[in-house]
Amino acid sequence: MSLNASSNSGRQTLLAALNGSASIHAAAERAGALMPNGLLVISRATGIEEITLGSVMNRAPYVAAGMAAFGIRPGDVVAVQLPQGAELALCFAAVARLGAILLTITPSYGPDELGFVLRQSGARLLITPEHLRHSESRARVAAAGALPDLLAHIVVEAIGEFGWEALERSDLPIPSPAIIDREDDTLLVYTSGTTAAPKGVRHSHRSILNEIASIQISLGSRAHGAVVAPWPSGHIAGALVTYRFLLLGMTMLSLEHWDAERAVRLIESHRAVQGTGTPFHLTGLLDAAEATGCDISSLQDFQVGAAPVPSRLVERCSEKHIRTYRSYGSTEHPTSTYGSPLDPLEKRLTTEGRIVAGAELRTANDAGVLLDDGAEGEIVTRGPDRFSGYWDAGLDAEAFLPDGWYRSGDIGFVDADGYLVLTDRKKDIIIRGGENVSSKDVENHLSFHPSIAEVAVIAAPDERMGEAVAAVVVLRSGTTLDLPDIAAWFASRSVPRFKTPSILVIASELPRNSTGKVLKHALRDALRCAGTP
Repeated sequence: MSLNASSNSGRQTLLAALNGSASIHAAAERAGALMPNGLLVISRATGIEEITLGSVMNRAPYVAAGMAAFGIRPGDVVAVQLPQGAELALCFAAVARLGAILLTITPSYGPDELGFVLRQSGARLLITPEHLRHSESRARVAAAGALPDLLAHIVVEAIGEFGWEALERSDLPIPSPAIIDREDDTLLVYTSGTTAAPKGVRHSHRSILNEIASIQISLGSRAHGAVVAPWPSGHIAGALVTYRFLLLGMTMLSLEHWDAERAVRLIESHRAVQGTGTPFHLTGLLDAAEATGCDISSLQDFQVGAAPVPSRLVERCSEKHIRTYRSYGSTEHPTSTYGSPLDPLEKRLTTEGRIVAGAELRTANDAGVLLDDGAEGEIVTRGPDRFSGYWDAGLDAEAFLPDGWYRSGDIGFVDADGYLVLTDRKKDIIIRGGENVSSKDVENHLSFHPSIAEVAVIAAPDERMGEAVAAVVVLRSGTTLDLPDIAAWFASRSVPRFKTPSILVIASELPRNSTGKVLKHALRDALRCAGTP
């Protein structure tokens, strides 16, 4: 039997066992035994880093021992603001062994967001690199404010009692795997929504195991070979990169931070056959391949999600013989629908694919009443891979309909062939390059600018990022404003750059209804008709 055939057989065995696994740890132990040569490849500024699944599972008990020595117990939150890499994979495996909860924090979070999520989650341990996004981690944590629950901040490169060597300890007794329930929390991811503050999304062992299984089932016979997946580590899709490696021994190719040229070199050197990312990532790959002459002809399929997908991008890929397809999901319910590269081009251009195995998808009206099949309404979903609820349980009532239906905030319908079509967005969020941006949050920051009297923030179509942040403002008398002014204002308030508006429209007034509510749909329509800069 060939190595590839053996790998596929082992992975099918793991897939069959996933839904029945007692925990993430149990599934990872099984995968490490069956697929020890599964490979995680990370392109860093300093070179290529590779680690096998067998190595992760051999080292993770020592990392768990170090975490336990710092006082981590089942149910405690361990926060990581790490890029993709060996340390992150080891934290996933060690936290699962301890029955603790891993909080993955997006590298783009600055001191304000970092302080909020650490305080709200009650994180007991924080692990970061020395530098992240051109800022020093200790200074960022110091600027985050009081963190009364935090026991320690581990800096990977540091020497001594608060460095990585203090975690990976071979001189300590290895803790036995925790006894947990499949419904226990294992992952906490914060996402921006309609509220200004990020929302903590709780995923259980059950939801993660079922999510990984549903992805593999949707891929079918194509679930083999190296996968390039440039998702950031704090995004739910970034967590799934690590879980696909950890639970199935998949060869996953990722990057310390996004760099299109390094990504195409990974594809060329490892002959990646599949990819997953946002339109921004895919556009960058195509441009970099043309600029560098890298051979990415091995890339057959690319799943695009987390942002609206321009039809021109799909057509451009078809010209390169890369079959793109779309999927639909969210941090709360990562994969509700999945397309296929074998779908007709029209479906791949205009739909989000079909409902995945095990999931349910309906539409509902504003009163929360489920509608007949094919009717347009708010998309509601449920299934074994749906999240358990928010860390702030007060948000759950608005998020769910009776019988466990999650309210997505998106509008659409399922066509006669069973494909999901998105038509509008009910929630006031912008999806820029896979990052959720709360319009309300951006409006709050802009409202303090001395030149701005009124402001409305909306999504504008963008070929590279999927959507861009557009600010429509009414100026105070005698003042002026331009995009560099806004960039400087946001930088002075330590707001992450991905939230900074890239489009500015000066208006004499904002359109409102009879109750004074700003008509954002009218602003979006006007922006589309005028064409965005």
